[in-house]
Amino acid sequence: MKLKEIDVVEEITAEDFIKNYVKPNKPVVIKKLSHQWPAYQKWNLDYFAEEAGEVEVPLYNSEPAKGKEYSRKPATKMKMKDYVQLLKSGPTDLRIFFFNILQKCPQLTKDFSYPEIGLKFFKKLPVLFFGGEGSRVLLHYDIDLANNVHFNFHGKKDIILFPFEQRKYLYHVPYSIVSLEEIEFDKPDYKKYPALKLAEGYRVTLQPGETLFIPSMYWHYMRYLTPSISMTLRAFPTSFSKCLKLLKNIVFMMNYDNLMRKLRGQKWVDYKNKLTFTNTHKNL
Repeated sequence: MKLKEIDVVEEITAEDFIKNYVKPNKPVVIKKLSHQWPAYQKWNLDYFAEEAGEVEVPLYNSEPAKGKEYSRKPATKMKMKDYVQLLKSGPTDLRIFFFNILQKCPQLTKDFSYPEIGLKFFKKLPVLFFGGEGSRVLLHYDIDLANNVHFNFHGKKDIILFPFEQRKYLYHVPYSIVSLEEIEFDKPDYKKYPALKLAEGYRVTLQPGETLFIPSMYWHYMRYLTPSISMTLRAFPTSFSKCLKLLKNIVFMMNYDNLMRKLRGQKWVDYKNKLTFTNTHKNL
């Protein structure tokens, strides 16, 4: 794959951010965007074990859904304090994914604010992401097509990004927002997935305290190098065309896929996977 380095800036004005990154739909790492927040100093594993230790959290792994299973079903649940101990004990593929702070841990909102960088954030959806060493997030783009500002507070992770139009090389599974779940994009198997050689994107190792702007409709893949804590703030699309696509994704695509899983089970999954290879290899 042809992966470029992402632009890195120390700080940025709202005018420059919108002009140089939001409008051209280009990712950027901002090193000091969260450094004035209490979260920058406080958000580590011990803090969450103390502040939210009794909160039950859903945990996800990298296993693909099979048969009639719901594709976004958690693998298990446990209390935050127990999950923190699991992270400290060694590698695990269990992750906290898209955990809404306002619903379960509203006290944490005192630790951050919404940055003045020209985006209109949806303030009802600040979401947390935790991951253990070695865990990964499969390649996907967000169904709501949001512009994401991803704040990394604790630990390190490798992140690979692709513009949306690169999907023709990414083994995009039909009727979904994901690539084939078995592909590890940080160590791709070109013999099995030859189209990946043609894909062009970006790569970065996100450090503690750094922030990554993931533009709307960008594909993203993550590998946790150490136990990590991150938060994403989201700004929904405002263009008419993207709003129509958002409605299509949620109203039609997601519901149709879930219906076919219920009706056909594993046959539907196998059909989509076979079609993925056929569609992608047409572009070779």
